[in-house]
Amino acid sequence: MDWLKERIIKEGVVLSDQVLKLDALLTHQVDPALIMDMGREFAARFKESGVTKVVTLESSGISVAFAAALELGVPMVFARRKKTLLADPDALCERVPSFTKGIVTDIMVSRQFIGEGDKLLFIDDIIANGDAARGLIKIIERAGAELIGLGVVIEKSFQAGARTLREQNIHVESLVTISSLEDGKITFS
Repeated sequence: MDWLKERIIKEGVVLSDQVLKLDALLTHQVDPALIMDMGREFAARFKESGVTKVVTLESSGISVAFAAALELGVPMVFARRKKTLLADPDALCERVPSFTKGIVTDIMVSRQFIGEGDKLLFIDDIIANGDAARGLIKIIERAGAELIGLGVVIEKSFQAGARTLREQNIHVESLVTISSLEDGKITFS
């Protein structure tokens, strides 16, 4: 994943020892070729798992999840963060804190799109504390679907999110792992 590390160093902005801004790479602008490379990598890592759908959270995970779903030849479903007039009144919902936004939001997935018999690959852009991931995992469990694993573009190992999920026997695959953002410097594991 040297190519991804190079892009993170070139385009990432360290805002604090806890926060890495990736607007130019993942969260505001995306490079389609880079996104497809990430999707191919996740598809390769999970291709033998029998994935029937890829799931993600709105909105930064959508591009990478789409690329992985395309490579796997399965649909992609994303959890919405805002209710709309067209929202399914019977949707599966969870309240989750957002580390980067500093607020609590509702995430929701229509029961129409995930359910018993589904083998889901969850793709996310960054895992910090893992609150949003745990919320979507609860939705997956309530739907009766099976979580095959979690693919994360960037794992911040100095925060507990990925570690606590692994402790729950969830298969977590990270493309890159950052061990520190101290002194404004990105340090990879």
